[in-house]
This record gives sequence, C-alpha cells and structure tokens, in this order.
Amino acid sequence: MRCAVGCGHLHQSPDLGVGIDVARGDVSHPVNRGLACSRGIEESQDPDGDWLTKPMVRRDGELVRTTWDVALNTALEALRDAHESDPDAVGILGSGQQTNEAAYLLGKLARGGFGTRYYDANTTLCMASAVTAYYQAFGSDAPPCSYDDISGADRHVVWGANPAVAHPVMFRWIKQDADEDGTELIAVDPVRSETAENSDHHVSLAPGKDLALARAVLARLVETDRIDEAFIEQATDGFDELLASLPDAETARREAEVSEADLELLAEALEEDALIYWGMGINQHVQGTETARGLIDLCLATGNLTPGSGPFSLTGQANSMGTRVCSSKGTWPGHRPFGDPNERQFVADEWGVPVDRLPDDTGPGPVEMLDAVDDDLDVIWAVATNPVVGMPQADLATERLEDAFVIAQDAFHTETTELADVVLPAATWGESEGTAINMERTVSRVRAATEAPSSVRTDLDIVATIGNRLFPELIETPRPEPAAVFEEFAALTEGTPADCSGISYERLEDDLAVRWPAPTEDSAGGYRYYEAADPGATDGSTDGAVTDGGTASPSWEFPTATGNAQFSTGRQGDLPEPTDEEYPLTLTTAREEDGYNTGIRSRPVDDPGRVVARIHPETVEAHGDLVTENTVTVASRRASATVEIDRDEGVPEGMVWLPIHHPATNRLTLPDCDPQSDEPHFKQCAVRFEQPQN
Repeated sequence: MRCAVGCGHLHQSPDLGVGIDVARGDVSHPVNRGLACSRGIEESQDPDGDWLTKPMVRRDGELVRTTWDVALNTALEALRDAHESDPDAVGILGSGQQTNEAAYLLGKLARGGFGTRYYDANTTLCMASAVTAYYQAFGSDAPPCSYDDISGADRHVVWGANPAVAHPVMFRWIKQDADEDGTELIAVDPVRSETAENSDHHVSLAPGKDLALARAVLARLVETDRIDEAFIEQATDGFDELLASLPDAETARREAEVSEADLELLAEALEEDALIYWGMGINQHVQGTETARGLIDLCLATGNLTPGSGPFSLTGQANSMGTRVCSSKGTWPGHRPFGDPNERQFVADEWGVPVDRLPDDTGPGPVEMLDAVDDDLDVIWAVATNPVVGMPQADLATERLEDAFVIAQDAFHTETTELADVVLPAATWGESEGTAINMERTVSRVRAATEAPSSVRTDLDIVATIGNRLFPELIETPRPEPAAVFEEFAALTEGTPADCSGISYERLEDDLAVRWPAPTEDSAGGYRYYEAADPGATDGSTDGAVTDGGTASPSWEFPTATGNAQFSTGRQGDLPEPTDEEYPLTLTTAREEDGYNTGIRSRPVDDPGRVVARIHPETVEAHGDLVTENTVTVASRRASATVEIDRDEGVPEGMVWLPIHHPATNRLTLPDCDPQSDEPHFKQCAVRFEQPQN
C-alpha cells in the first residue's frame, strides 16, 4: 500500500522467506476492481531498502542492537522527562503510512496525553493546501467527487499532477474513459510528464504560475459569457468580489506564458462535464491554498459540481485521507473543528482527560516545528516518516534533529533512523491489521499477508505500549485489538461531516469497502453537497428546489455559515525565489515511479545511488563548459548536488527536474511555506550549474 488510490486489497500468497511471493487484485473489491499496482508488489517481494529487525539505542555515539525493554525504557525516559518540563517539549511526526487505528491512537496520545502543539500527521507536507482550500470553499474537507465520477466526465483536466506515475491504477481508469469518443484528457504541467505523454492535449505553463492560468481561464469564461449564472446565484457566495479582483484574460495568460489556443482549450473544457484533478504541483507552493481555490472557482463558475465533474485533489501516501480524518492534527476525529470549544470539551470528555490538557490550536507545521528545537522541543518522535530527506532545506532540518533526542519508528532503515537515539522497528503494511481511507473517502481493511518477525511490532502496538506506560488512564491496554480502536474512533465521529459510525469490521467483512459519511449500518457516502432532483417533487418539497414550472431541480447544501459554496479572490504573486543572473535556472521536484516515502524501500540508505536530473538538451548545451562526463553540479543558495544528466526535451529550457525522494534533492529546496496551510514550497527555486568537484 503506497499511494492513496486504495488498490491495496489483494489476494496474497506469503513465501516461506521474507516478503510476499504472489499478489493479485481482488476482482470483487469495489475500489480496485481486480487491478493492483505493481510498485507495491515489487517493493514487498524484493525491496532494495534495509528492513529493520531489531530495536537499537545509541551508545557512545554508535547505534547498537538491544532488546525491546531497553529501547522502550530509553524512549520512555526521554519522553517523560521532556513532558514533565513542558508539554510542548515533545514533538511528534506521524505519517500517512500508518493505518487509521495507529494514526488515531498516535493523535490521541499526542493531544490527549502529552497535550503538545508540536504534532503533525505528515499531511502538512503534501495535502494541507488542498484541505485548507476545501474547508474555505465548502466548509468541509475532502473532494465532493469519487472514482464513480470518472466514467461520467467529458473532460479530464489533470493539473499539476502526474497520476500515470503516482496513481497508475486510477490513471488507467481516466485514460480508458478519455479514449471514448467525445471525451478528452488534458494535462496542465510545465513538464511533458508521463501523464502529458498519454493525454490528448498538453498545456505547458511557466513554473509556479498556475494561479495566473486559472484566473486567465476564468476571465476568458466571464468575458465570453460562458459561466453558469443559475448555479452561481443558487449555490455560491462571493462571485462579485471575485470579479472585482479578476485580471483580464490576456494579462493573466501572458503571465502564465500559455498560448491563446491553450487558454481557449481549457475554457472549452470547462463548458463540458469536467473533472479537475490536482496534486503536489499545486499544493506544494507558497500560494498552494489560493491556487487550489482557483481550481475550485473554475468548477463553481461553470456549475461543474455534479456527478461526473468537480474538483478532485489527488492524495499521495497510502492513508493520507485517513490521517486527515483520524489523527487529531487539523481537526479532531471526524473533522470536528479544532477551534470550537464545545468540540474540544466533547473530545476531552470522551477521552477522559481535563479539557485544558488539549491544545486549543492545531500547532505549526513540521518546518516551524523543527525550528522550535532551539527553544522548546527536546524530543522528536518520528513515526513512519523520514524528515532528514523529506523536509525542505534538508540540511537545516538535519541540524535541528541532531540537536534533539530523536526516536525513530520505521519498518526500514532511513537517514532519520541513522541519526536517531532510539530506533523502534515497525511492521510493514503487509504484516499489519487495520483499515485505511483512500482519496475518495472509502474505508477498506488492511490485512496481514504474512507474520512479522518476532522482534518487530506493529505501529499500533508500539504507540499503545508507550501510551499505556505514560498515560494508562488514556490508553488502557498496551496491545489493543485494531477492531476495538476502530470502534472507538468511529463512535467519536458520530454526527460529524466525516461520520464513520455506521462502519465496523463486521460490515467491511461483507461489503469490503464503505465510503463515508456512513452514519448507519446501511448507508454510504455519495457525491457530496449535491442532491439530485426528485421528478415527483412539487411545491413545498424539501427534496430539491422547485422551478417556476413546478418541476424539482437539483440542489446544493454546504456546511458553511451561509449554506453556500464560497468563491475566492486570490491573485498570482511572485515566486519566493525567482531566477536572476547569479542563479538563472529553475529547479522543480517531482515523483519517480519507485520513489514513494523518500524512496527508502527502493534504495539502500548507505548508497542511495546516482541522482538523475532531467534537463532540456539546449540548456545542457548552453552550459556545456560546466559539464564533465555527462555530470554537472546543481547549486542553490543552500546546498549543491552533483547529478547525472538525462537530456529530455519534455523539460522546458531553463528548468532542472530532480526526483523529490532522493536525499540530495531537498538539500536544495526552500523552507518557505504557504501562510494559510503551512505546506512547504518544494517546487520552484533558483539554481545554477557548477563544475563537478572530484
């Protein structure tokens, strides 16, 4: 289980050795429909990474193997001492690689046990901008659409994402539908990605200027009277304010550096039933939230908020959606608002802790969290995440971690376990029991395909053991059953926008997968915020709005203050680090096919291998005097990395493409964050070429 499509429901045959021998899709499963992602199979069958099999502690500067009792006692002593000095002396980094049960219990321990503000569930590094945009536009998190809508769309607009690599099973569904007569696939990306190669049209724009392009498309639709005025009037607020701030189409088009034909192509696409998908190319930007809002605005202005259309953010890690619902990072479980004192009191009562123990704000993102090491943080507990590689300006993140007591909990050896003071070996997904929630809000079971080694424990067990030893009144047992933890979580979501109270392990045994909200045992979520017309409705019906002719029409209802969806007024701003004479090239980062989770399952830590930069041949030629034996050094204002050159005409001239998961890459990137979501700006920064050093 590596990406958030949810195609991890497999028939698996465990080998007598380590790993999984055979895996295939379950044709009866309603999510993957028999398809399976080869990457997860290959990773489990024969991973190149180093599996952790024994706990370790640091002695005289060296990591040495030890027993679970010694490792846990060392970790517990550090956590207890830090907490007694200040709840905010403990920082916890979770991950979308955990099950719902482990994520829920870790959040419960972080917020209800330690009471720390310094806690992140890893979603801030990838999904926070989309989450913030959904809340601002709709009053609730998560996409309104689902996989069911793919086959109903006339236009698939993939914007700032590469699902051909990142979500291959989902992309197969998109491509199959786009191959039908009258249906088209459009890729919007500065780079001619694998998705663009398989699209009907590729719109290449200036790096980081996605909001300018979104505003140009909307301005063109307004200027040519191609908006859905009835929907805007019925179901939205703020359109007049948006119009007052909207640039003219030509000015915004020029800023985005797209052609007139491409602008018209996108405008025409929005006249059809269109799904707009977006990913890290949008979210990981200092204007990530505003840009995601810009894409949502396009759907609202054209009435594309019905089945077969809508704004669909693509999550990355296996259980990113689960951490959003379960983990108590941005909201309390079930999307209970963090800032609502009544909800805070409710959660405190349910957990049986004093309400003043719970933090009254969500706390900072991970960049600011590590910055606090000098002032507040003494201990950092990283669970299934690798901040030494995954954080922007990674050298500075490493320095911060070296100044703290680090507890690293992972299945594989990582750059973070290498500098940790305590290493706790955790089971992989194929050795764990639990549930996960995919990007369309569907809950599925995670089942162990093979037993974990005797010296390895599941994330849930490790979290519960630490929680039970430190806060037994909060976490009563060190080895809880996953079903019992899920039942506790589901009960806590009753009556919320993300209601899972009608889902149980028993129901998942029969139905295999259930989409929330599911408040009863026979209910499941559909298209959000929308209610189809009832042909039999008459005046006075509550099933839909009634037209002058007496026929009911569709209706929309949003959990906002007014009950309407909200337009936004964001405008394209400057990049945080534009190119100049000293640093004339733009670095961008993206995923490779085998690069999930900082790549630690597909490469050894002690020899991460060559880092390959995709660069346009003309860019290489222009700097040929700095190239030695097909290598060059890429330098930013923060660090440098010597790379092997892959001459690629699909990368625009003046751009350098690097894989985000190689440990050399994020040493170059910026620590700047979106001020609304705290998500880092991983994509565009200024670099130059230098002569490689021997």
